[in-house]
Amino acid sequence: MFDKMFGRGAERPAADPYALPVSRRQRNGMYTLRVLGDTRVLALVEAAQAGDWEAVKAALTPFDLGRDHQVLGELADLDGVQDWIGRAVEHDKEHRATALLISGARHISWGWEARTSDRAVNVTQEQWRVFHERLHIAEEQLLEAAESRPEWVTPWRRLLTSGRGMSLGPAVNETRLDAALRREPLDLETHIEWVSQLQPRWGGEPGQALAFARKAFAGAPEGHRIGCVIAMAHIEDWVESDSEDCLVTPEIQDELLEAAEHSILHPAYVRRPGWQEDFNIFAMALSLASESIALPRVFQDLQGAYTSWPWKYMAQPEKMYARARRNA
Repeated sequence: MFDKMFGRGAERPAADPYALPVSRRQRNGMYTLRVLGDTRVLALVEAAQAGDWEAVKAALTPFDLGRDHQVLGELADLDGVQDWIGRAVEHDKEHRATALLISGARHISWGWEARTSDRAVNVTQEQWRVFHERLHIAEEQLLEAAESRPEWVTPWRRLLTSGRGMSLGPAVNETRLDAALRREPLDLETHIEWVSQLQPRWGGEPGQALAFARKAFAGAPEGHRIGCVIAMAHIEDWVESDSEDCLVTPEIQDELLEAAEHSILHPAYVRRPGWQEDFNIFAMALSLASESIALPRVFQDLQGAYTSWPWKYMAQPEKMYARARRNA
């Protein structure tokens, strides 16, 4: 029974030929996941760091940037992309939509870098000016990319972020949400973004986000990563709460266990590049809920892999990950 409970009797996933070797482990056995833990993503990032557009396009061949939010995120968060991507937008007519998508996503991240994560009252007028200037560019570029490639979902998910930053209002953002979900009804990143927007700190009502997450998860195929939206909704509730132990209830523990077993711990779950982030989402939620059945299995599969999301909601994210892992 215990072998089955902790996954020791189950068949292990086949070795990933593109898995990035783990070169440096900290003393506590954990390490920070780089470039989604994938050698192909590493090649993409290195090409982008060099400003080599031809090499970037070649490295993108295994991926569908119009649907893969995590690969796009690696480029969006890479400092320096903004220095050369504009030339690709202007001169590469054949791949203009891809260049627009990358540039638009980068300008959103770049905009938030200018604004910083400080409270709004502490952001200077100059920071606000640069923030809105960069988000305005992002909006134009992402809308053009979406028009050029109507099957893509990633522009619409990014437009949700820029729309929130520019305070475009619920009508605009709900239209963008509908556009994303028409293209991919179970798109996890779109759902997580909307769960965030439904929080009281962004004008939502208590309970809205969790109700939205439950509706998305209901009837989802076994092994689908959309189960992470349940974990993320509970994490967001914890962020909003004044109580550190607000998730420690039998009902929440049971719900998180069911979601984990139906999604990331199900044999049908596909371990794509960056799968460790899905597991980190559940690791944080399950640990906050003091759940004891799924949590050891999640950490066992992670093998010490740490991703900053969503642990960055905590003051000392790496320390809290290590503590949760020890206590699992």
